[in-house]
Amino acid sequence: MEKKIKKIEDMSLNAWPSHKMELYDGWILRFSYFYTHRTNSVEQFGTSTLSWREKVSYCENVYKRLGSPAIFKISPLVSPDFDYTLENRGYDIQHTTEVMTVSLSEADLSVSCPNVTLTDEIPDIWITSLFDLKGMTNPIHRAVVPSMYRAIPKETVCASIWKDGKIIATGLGILDRDYIGIYAIHVKEKYRGHGFARQICTSLLKEGAKKGAENAYLQVVKGNTPAQNLYSSLGFKYFYTYWFRVQPRQNGVEL
Repeated sequence: MEKKIKKIEDMSLNAWPSHKMELYDGWILRFSYFYTHRTNSVEQFGTSTLSWREKVSYCENVYKRLGSPAIFKISPLVSPDFDYTLENRGYDIQHTTEVMTVSLSEADLSVSCPNVTLTDEIPDIWITSLFDLKGMTNPIHRAVVPSMYRAIPKETVCASIWKDGKIIATGLGILDRDYIGIYAIHVKEKYRGHGFARQICTSLLKEGAKKGAENAYLQVVKGNTPAQNLYSSLGFKYFYTYWFRVQPRQNGVEL
C-alpha cells in the first residue's frame, strides 16, 4: 500500500507544478501566491538529515518572506509524530482531501459523451474559462497560473463542453506511467445536474485507456458529497486521505 501511495504522490507532484519551488533536505517548498494548498505547501519526498525543528523554522521564514503562512502537506507517508509536532506549534488542519482510485477495466464507462471536445494541448480559452467557472478574479492568479498549466511535463488530455460559444464544463487528464489523473472538473452552476461532469470524466477515462493507462486516480475535498457520489458511481474507491497543516496567525496576521 505504501508503495502505491508513494507512486500517486509522485504523480500528483508531476501533474501540478508550482510557480516557484525549492528543494531542501528531502523536502520541496512550493509557492504559487496561495492559488491552492497543494501548490503552496511543503511536501516530503526524500530522507531528512536535519532536525524537524530546524527545518520547520526555515520553512516558516521562507514563506514569511514570500508573504504566505507556512503550509505542510500531511499524507500517510509522513510520520504521525511530525503531524503532532505541527499541532503543538498551533498549526490548524485545512483542506482535508480523499484520494480515490479505479482500475479502468472495472470502471463504468457506459455513458455516451456526445457533448465533450477533447484536445491534447491545453488551449488558452480553456484556462480562462476555468478561471471564470471557478469565479477566480485574483489578477496575480490569472497572470501566473497559465504558466503552471503549460509547465505540466506529462501528456495531457483536455476536455470541455461548449454551449452558445462558451465553455461551460472542463476537465483535465494527466497521463503518468500506467495512470491517468483526473483534474479540474468544473461545471457552470446553471448547467449542473445535466450529467456533464459524468460525460467529462468518462471521456477522460476512455481516452486515457486508449493512450495506455490502466488505472486512474483523483483527489476530492472531504465533504464534497456530490463529487464523491459521481466518482463512486464511475467505479472509483477511496484509497487514502491527506490534509494540510497551516501556520497560525499571530496578532491577527498570518506569518
